[in-house]
Amino acid sequence: MAGLTRLRQICCHPSLFLENYTGASGKLDQLMELTGELEANGKRTLIFSQFSSMLQIIRKTLEETGHEVFYLDGSTPPSEQRIKMVDSFNEGGERSFFLISLKAGGTGLNLTGADTVILYDLWWNPAVEEQAAGRAHRIGQKKVVQVIRFITEGTIEEKIYQLQQKKRELVDQIIQPGETLLSKLSEHEIRELLQFNEKQES
Repeated sequence: MAGLTRLRQICCHPSLFLENYTGASGKLDQLMELTGELEANGKRTLIFSQFSSMLQIIRKTLEETGHEVFYLDGSTPPSEQRIKMVDSFNEGGERSFFLISLKAGGTGLNLTGADTVILYDLWWNPAVEEQAAGRAHRIGQKKVVQVIRFITEGTIEEKIYQLQQKKRELVDQIIQPGETLLSKLSEHEIRELLQFNEKQES
């Protein structure tokens, strides 16, 4: 299972897997292009990733381009500091991006100040993603909220997304929020994740 996680990390950014990697990441480049467009249009955005190390890369990249951000992961104190950040984001102001780890942002946050949600990487259980995106769909939300999923074509991410769609109804019935779908996969389904057709390989 660690091998599947490594494949997902490479999709996010090769440096999550390869030490001393100094090259680019197409996915990160796409994110930076999109965040520029969102900010230019006055959007306020939540960016989720399962990997705190990826969020730190995103944070560093945004800050290097002159953007201050709010940041929350599992190490953020659960009380006053979180509440202060949430309130500041919802009230508006200069910081238009809130970076949140997928699991840390799953509960207890009311982020109606956002009108855009970006899921930078996919989680095995789509219910966890939906719960995170639901932070912006709260009582008091008066804007249309756009949810954007980043999926690297021809990789394990595309397979995960296909599996999510296939399993969605089953997930709703038997998997509780916060559990990983991976524990429910058969050996055949795991093999399917690692197989790509000729069109994807070309």
